[in-house]
Amino acid sequence: MQMDLTMKQIFSIITITAIAIGSAHAQVPLKFDLGTGKAAKGYTVVTPDTKFTYEKGYGFDQGSVVEAVDRGGKNTVTRDFITSNKPFYFSVKLPDGNYDVKVILGDVKGTSVTTVRAECRRLFLQNVRTTKGQITSQSFSVHVKDSIIRQNGQAVGKVKLKTREITYLHWDNLLTLEFNDLLPKVCAVEITPNTKAPTIFLAGNSTVVDQDREPWAAWGQMFPAFFQPGKIVVANYAESGETLKAFKRENRLEKIWNMAKPGDYLFIEFTHNDQKLGGNHLDPFTTYKETLKEWIAEARKRNITSVLVTSMHRRSFDSTGHIINTLLDYPEAMRQTGAEEKVTVIDLNAMSKTLYEAWGVQTSLKAFVHYPANTFPGQTEALADNTHFSPYGAYELARCVVKALQATDLPFVQYLRKDIPAFDPAKPDPLESWYWPQSAMVTSTKPDGN
Repeated sequence: MQMDLTMKQIFSIITITAIAIGSAHAQVPLKFDLGTGKAAKGYTVVTPDTKFTYEKGYGFDQGSVVEAVDRGGKNTVTRDFITSNKPFYFSVKLPDGNYDVKVILGDVKGTSVTTVRAECRRLFLQNVRTTKGQITSQSFSVHVKDSIIRQNGQAVGKVKLKTREITYLHWDNLLTLEFNDLLPKVCAVEITPNTKAPTIFLAGNSTVVDQDREPWAAWGQMFPAFFQPGKIVVANYAESGETLKAFKRENRLEKIWNMAKPGDYLFIEFTHNDQKLGGNHLDPFTTYKETLKEWIAEARKRNITSVLVTSMHRRSFDSTGHIINTLLDYPEAMRQTGAEEKVTVIDLNAMSKTLYEAWGVQTSLKAFVHYPANTFPGQTEALADNTHFSPYGAYELARCVVKALQATDLPFVQYLRKDIPAFDPAKPDPLESWYWPQSAMVTSTKPDGN
């Protein structure tokens, strides 16, 4: 599976000019009828043998092994479906932009249980259950990007990707959907461009990024699941190990400016790596604040609203069970910047202290990447990481961000889902209630940064 992914990415890089031009001609909206029966009118049939190629532009990806079941009946969309007893992936070549995705799930003669993620394990639909004979249509909105910076359709620059990013599923000109859970049954997939919804761009480090492999996770990849489909789109541009200086130098910020439109939002969360001595170091009350203000000013020129997010604490407890502030003055410098520039500040730093102390020393281990040896394939040594999160911890931090947003007057808050349960960081969701079917891709290599 790794070789298949790497070769696909290598092909993408070698033919980047052709992809940059050809992707603009993708035919959307797109409708895919999954199964072996006759395709419904206006749909393209996708059978278990439909493997992804760049020439075709769609198909099952990442070595997915699937089967089709046909129940019969007159409805050509819902009579059959694709399923598997392992996570499976379906990719579609698309131009940069935002898309509304509708998936039709269920079984006219049985039950189903499906979780849907996109790109690098970005959560959208969690544990969708259908009763016997029930069919459900579920929608979400997703951002698709590649590393090319364009003007008038012509490539004028490129994001300087790290070696590890070459195999990521979110820089590759594709929308990749992951279907997972106990009994996924997928009848159809429909993809439609969304050019009107505001976009929330996330700029940050490993605590924000869409972590590509289990057991790592970050709050940014859980964030999209909290929004109503079609109304707002989350575009996660964060990357592990990044600083404010590196993010700009590598053209990641330029790519955001290139993609953003008036009325969009830019969330900024950096600290963990900026505080370290070296070429990317920024001093909290001078160069750190100055850089934040530069980004805010550039966003304002483009009619983009900035939102500052103070970085969450590391898992570092003192002997009394209280969190030690290893981030020093940086969160306070960001708070001051927000007040001086009159921009919204999400104080995730303060909320994370409450959250971690509510968990306590032992329970908090489950929110971070702490696993004994041989928990995952190929993991011969114990994992003990007090900076990066398990999916449970990442989700709880996303809950903190959402709670803080609900108290603001930012216009897009109206597009948060109406069924979000109340949340209090002092009373986190119990670990026993957390559900996350593991994705197929696993690593024991720690992300950059700490």
